[in-house]
Amino acid sequence: MEEDAQRMIRTSLITHPELTLLTAFAGLMFGLAYFAALKRSVTLLVRSDSWLGPVALTLVRVGAAAGFLLIAAKLGAAPLLSGFAGFLVARALALRAERRAG
Repeated sequence: MEEDAQRMIRTSLITHPELTLLTAFAGLMFGLAYFAALKRSVTLLVRSDSWLGPVALTLVRVGAAAGFLLIAAKLGAAPLLSGFAGFLVARALALRAERRAG
């Protein structure tokens, strides 16, 4: 009985490392697209008289982010965390690119 308890305790957080890596990469790619859309949304808002385009783009962007994180959460804790980490890496890359440009 004690051996069974030890086996149950030693379960790993990352049961599928390939899925975790895949969601990290997907988070990175999604994050790059998200921050490109954010830049486009801000540009449209500043340079345009219409507010409908930027608001629509913002709603699509936020909805897509919520959908991505919801799918990652359904896959488990490790894919959710790795997908979010990929998203944060994309944020750092986008900020770095903007600092260099401006």
